Amino acid sequence: RDTVRRRLNYRLEKVLKRLHILEGLLVAFLNIDEVIEIIRNEDEPKPALMSRFGLTETQAEAILELKLRHLAKLEEMKIRGEQSELEKERDQLQGILASERKMNNLLKKELQADAQAYGDDRRSPLQEREEAKAMSEHDMLPSEPVTIVLSQMGWVRSAKGHDIDAPGLNYKAGDSFKAAVKGKSNQPVVFVDSTGRSYAIDPITLPSARGQGEPLTGKLTLPPGATVDHMLMESDDQKLLMASDAGYGFVCTFNDLVARNRAGKALITLPENAHVMPPVVIEDASDMLLAITQAGRMLMFPVSDLPQLSKGKGNKIINIPSAEAARGEDGLAQLYVLPPQSTLTIHVGKRKIKLRPEELQKVTGERGRRGTLMRGLQRIDRVEIDSPRRASSGDSEE
Repeated sequence: RDTVRRRLNYRLEKVLKRLHILEGLLVAFLNIDEVIEIIRNEDEPKPALMSRFGLTETQAEAILELKLRHLAKLEEMKIRGEQSELEKERDQLQGILASERKMNNLLKKELQADAQAYGDDRRSPLQEREEAKAMSEHDMLPSEPVTIVLSQMGWVRSAKGHDIDAPGLNYKAGDSFKAAVKGKSNQPVVFVDSTGRSYAIDPITLPSARGQGEPLTGKLTLPPGATVDHMLMESDDQKLLMASDAGYGFVCTFNDLVARNRAGKALITLPENAHVMPPVVIEDASDMLLAITQAGRMLMFPVSDLPQLSKGKGNKIINIPSAEAARGEDGLAQLYVLPPQSTLTIHVGKRKIKLRPEELQKVTGERGRRGTLMRGLQRIDRVEIDSPRRASSGDSEE
């Protein structure tokens, strides 16, 4: 519609200009002898013509551009005939431009004419291809195995390969090993601090593990008093369980944690005095979530019962009474993601207690419940999962 309107306006402008010139030529025809006399004798014929016959500059120039022999041959009938045709066209153009109905009728006729003229089958096939995308420098980085090592004092470094004895590396006086993760050199490594913020760094920007590394505070701007508690490297679409020891959590992807600015992004909203739990990898949508509190209460439910968010507080995983949480008597202590029909080995002090799938039904319930306190299983130290797919809880090495 806009294209047709611009075309009609352009043509109308040309018609109006030509009508204006024809009016001047008609004046010249009616006064041909005097016009020729002025042209022959005046040094400046244009202003003389404009003054004598009331012509505009455009009309006078049109008359002067005609050779004298052509000027003498001007015929009134031809001028008036062209003038009449252009006036009709002018009225028609102005009518279409002023009427939506007439404009729609014109569009319809032109589309039908185009369909009639060009509506045959294509002679060349259309090929569909993926949209071309500009490659970033990150896409061109080599994909090599690396191990990222973090110290207790927050110093970080990158080692080539995965066969690295991270705890055995050389550390600054008073410092020691905290965590290590394995990934590829073109993957970002993500850090999660004690306030629930996440940060991402490209491994190629980290110093070599041949030295003692450099402090993360040189690359990240942490909130006052914050410490880096967790580190991980995964594929962009890898699903993770993020939670706080207040008993709330949600599912997100690794890419949701990536924030390349120094200040990072707010990932987990922590209730007062709450702490960030270690991220847990979710290998399959059918997996179960096992939550264990400090007091030994256990609750298991499908991990799919939790919402998938990019950030936030999440939903209640297990109920922690606020009074007990305030006194430090209870809180979420451990999280495990495990396949259905897994067998667990519970470590309580020096004792090992095995729970088979049918026994785990006793701790299976709805998300957000208080959980079950099983006899003899208070103060659980850790859990081993006996399954072809073993889910891990926490960082890769600690």
